[in-house]
Amino acid sequence: MTTLRDTTTLADTRERPPIERYQGLRMFMANKAAVLGAILLGVILIISYILPLFITTDKLAYVASRHTPPLTEGGPILGTDYLGRDVALIVMHGGSTTLEVAGFAALLIIFVGATIGAFAGYYGGMVDRVLMKVTEFFQVLPGLLFALVVVALFGASTATIVIAIGIVSWPPIARQTRSEFMKQKGLEYVKAAKAIGASNARIILRTILPNTFPILIVQSTLTMGAAILFEAGLAFLGLGDPNNLSWGYYVGLNRQYFLTNWWAVSIPGFMVFLTVLSLSLIGDGLQDAINPKLRGR
Repeated sequence: MTTLRDTTTLADTRERPPIERYQGLRMFMANKAAVLGAILLGVILIISYILPLFITTDKLAYVASRHTPPLTEGGPILGTDYLGRDVALIVMHGGSTTLEVAGFAALLIIFVGATIGAFAGYYGGMVDRVLMKVTEFFQVLPGLLFALVVVALFGASTATIVIAIGIVSWPPIARQTRSEFMKQKGLEYVKAAKAIGASNARIILRTILPNTFPILIVQSTLTMGAAILFEAGLAFLGLGDPNNLSWGYYVGLNRQYFLTNWWAVSIPGFMVFLTVLSLSLIGDGLQDAINPKLRGR
């Protein structure tokens, strides 16, 4: 059965001129900072996922003498670490680990936060009060300290790190989703869906939730950047997965040799900075492009 909202949406799509239909994309492409962020992220993805496919050398192999500086004749282009391993190889492989941990953590954060926020905002009353009390409890927890406890208790594996980051990071998404649901559940298209007998599950999943996707898309980029910093902090403190060298974990391994081997710390740290910067720029660009209130600027 096609709801009133679905009919209106289809009609709007048919009548909308192509130039307006792609206005969001045009606005994003007109944002030089957002385009720069997209280019940076693309380069990082190539370094982390494409280049390692053409390299057969083991990332943990000893390729030269210890503490070989970058651009040394006969040595690796980015030098070696305190064990004589190629810094460039480890940085390339560490990028995929860092991005995957952050990506899965961001998905978990969005899923938990959006689910709790949707139920709280739609049902209101006692459901809203209980869920918001739970949200407040997790929001006042010291995030890094709580994550350290979780990882220390259950082991420093990739799955544990993802869950630890997700547990402490979902409350802001829940509050934002709740606010959107409370704002939209009183609008005419939701009342029309109720009038034709749509179930609560259908209204939440098929009617209101799609209208919160723009906000969730923007938040997913920003949340992924925050998750990268969170994972880097845990790994720097020695609670990263030793079987998967992420950028943060590699920085932690080399930090005591910083005075004699600064490149093994600075290069992966700079990659963390560039990745978070690119995601922040993309998130800001998406927010300007998706938010209709900003399109008149």
